[in-house]
Amino acid sequence: MAINYLNLQTEYQSRFGGEPRLFRAPGRVNLIGEHTDYNDGFVLPMAIEYATIVAAAVREDRKIRVCSVNLGEEGEINLDAPEQKFRGSWLDFVEGVARILERRNVKLRGADLLISSDVPTGAGLSSSAALEISVGLALTEISNQSIDKVQLALVGQAAEHEFVGAKIGIMDQFVSALGRKGHALLIDCRKLQAEQVPFATDDAAIAICNTNIKHELAASEYNTRRAECEQGVEILQKFLPGITHLRDVSVADFEKYKNHLPEIIRKRCRHVVTENKRTLDAAEALRKNDFEEFGRLMWLSHMSLRDDYEVSCRELDLLVKIASECAGVLGARMTGGGFGGSTVNLVRREKLEDFTEKVSIKYFRQTQIATDVYVSNPAGGASEIIF
Repeated sequence: MAINYLNLQTEYQSRFGGEPRLFRAPGRVNLIGEHTDYNDGFVLPMAIEYATIVAAAVREDRKIRVCSVNLGEEGEINLDAPEQKFRGSWLDFVEGVARILERRNVKLRGADLLISSDVPTGAGLSSSAALEISVGLALTEISNQSIDKVQLALVGQAAEHEFVGAKIGIMDQFVSALGRKGHALLIDCRKLQAEQVPFATDDAAIAICNTNIKHELAASEYNTRRAECEQGVEILQKFLPGITHLRDVSVADFEKYKNHLPEIIRKRCRHVVTENKRTLDAAEALRKNDFEEFGRLMWLSHMSLRDDYEVSCRELDLLVKIASECAGVLGARMTGGGFGGSTVNLVRREKLEDFTEKVSIKYFRQTQIATDVYVSNPAGGASEIIF
């Protein structure tokens, strides 16, 4: 449900007094390019029309008082007191962003923050990045400090590394900060460069289906996959001495030297190498409005994640299978780290209603779990809300 800005302003005034400014940052869905970011590769996400909103105004001291509308929880951070980390709560994200900004010579003033979000949690749509980027933008702007959007994304990533303990790539924060309405964002994770790729959604829409499942394997298997990729690079360096990451390995190089890799390592490397190519090809398909080709690459991506990278699960595979049986679906794949979360689907607009109904009925029938379906156009990145 969209957030009512006037209601948020009114609630802020009753809680804190004063007239706040409002800032937003969106969640995201990754269209293609999975598990390529930590291999220095390419990803193609888009910002979604679900966002975190921060109502903010300065205080005269150096305290940050913060309240979450969604959780009904509040906390306080004293910027002149020692840092706190790893509370295991949403306050870690807020404190992390504030502390990292200060470390990078962005002098902050105290603030009262009221936070509200309609980004679904647990769906793999990066509610955490939306929180980090919206808070970072609010704190800098009300302190009359300016920060480049790329640097803001890096602050969010560093906060997650150091205060939450999640060794994530840069994609989520990057697209939350830099997304553009009507565009996907092709990100080069090595160079930290991004290209806005026009994504016309008049005829076809992005529908995200949440499995409402999260298997506990995710964290440990993520670390295992990273290690397997690094092992693959180490072996391939004997034949390709110039490489440092799988991003440097072409499909032709992989085919030439793949038999030197143990079977499991070969499968992991094949996914990353081919996924990088699929991502670049998908961006080119979007530029040409070739949704059939884009959809074909989505199906291939899912098969690779399922069979070579082995990060899918029964529920994700079931949603993709159901999508493949629905008229008007051009492509579907799991999105995010895997072992739960969501699928992303490219669906003809005239078939959206049928798609939503069939997916909901068939998924529940086979799992006894309800799926949530979110439809979104490519949205803009972080900004102040002026109205």
